[in-house]
Amino acid sequence: MNLSIQTTKPTVAEPHSLSHLQSMRRLITVVQKPSLARSLETIMTIVQVAARELTHADGASFVLRDQDQCFYADEDAIAPLWKGQRFPLKICIGGWTMQNRQPVIIEDVYEDERIPFAAYQPTFVKSLAMVPIRALAPIGAIGVYWAQCHQPTASEVELLQALADTTSVALENVQIYAELEQRVKDRTLELEFANAQLREEVKERKKAEEAVQQLSITDELTKLNNRRGFLLLAEQQLKLAHRVNTSVCLLFIDLDGLKRVNDTLGHEMGDRLIIDAAKVLKQTFRESDVVARLGGDEFAVFVSSCGAKDGVVSRLQRNITLFNETRKNPYHLSMSIGLAICQVDVKTSLEQMMIQADQQMYANKRIKRT
Repeated sequence: MNLSIQTTKPTVAEPHSLSHLQSMRRLITVVQKPSLARSLETIMTIVQVAARELTHADGASFVLRDQDQCFYADEDAIAPLWKGQRFPLKICIGGWTMQNRQPVIIEDVYEDERIPFAAYQPTFVKSLAMVPIRALAPIGAIGVYWAQCHQPTASEVELLQALADTTSVALENVQIYAELEQRVKDRTLELEFANAQLREEVKERKKAEEAVQQLSITDELTKLNNRRGFLLLAEQQLKLAHRVNTSVCLLFIDLDGLKRVNDTLGHEMGDRLIIDAAKVLKQTFRESDVVARLGGDEFAVFVSSCGAKDGVVSRLQRNITLFNETRKNPYHLSMSIGLAICQVDVKTSLEQMMIQADQQMYANKRIKRT
């Protein structure tokens, strides 16, 4: 059996077919861009330029449906068209396209009754094609225009409609992206607000803790440090003095005659005496010194950077005398004072200093009684 193979020369594509093939390739390239866009403005720019290139038009408009109106959101044309203007759906060719959900081709705008003559007269437009964006419930339309009478081919309209279909998906993506972005922003604001509230709560709790801490080391009547506060703060000051090699001293004070005032004048007057004694102590010593009411009629003062000749006791006695001379009180302010000094080269403990000052205070009190 003889087999013969027949060969035929490949047919050369017609110019129109080549042009259509090139347009399809261009469309494939273009449709990827709107899918990556994140804003309406970017989509409109891409689509309009592509619409003009694919149809060799002299202008393109991007129309959005705004309830019962056509909004000409953007345009790319050789001369201004209707950018920024709104027209009722019923009298606008873009509205006709959206309402009928199909493309429209008009070779001569002045011979079609659907064209509002007054709107087109100032423009260069002679022919047009308009396709809906999304066939089901259109949300807009893409229009292309020619300055010379032109009969758009079926291929041009097909390409334009394919571009519009891609645009519909891109617009939905932008909407979804915008909603997600807004959700992220809302969530971020919620978290920032929650964090601000948390920081405020932490701040308030810290204030409350500091207030509780302060109350725990403060004498309620005199607002001086109490025994706990004195031991805590004086111990810190003594450790610091040992590190920097400075002398310190501790005064142990007993308020004379408090029982007599309470018995004869009443406890309210006794409290006034305690308060006055606290005021004299605060006036005598520095803010850096630790002044405390240990309880009842006992006070203590820890003086940092104190030398043997500083005369802290004499300064206190002068202030007591000045108080008695300038105040008209039914009681006489008097204190028995004991002093303990810790020299630079001596590692004395706070407890030892308190015992030493207490012993000296009682010795001075006995002297007063004799």
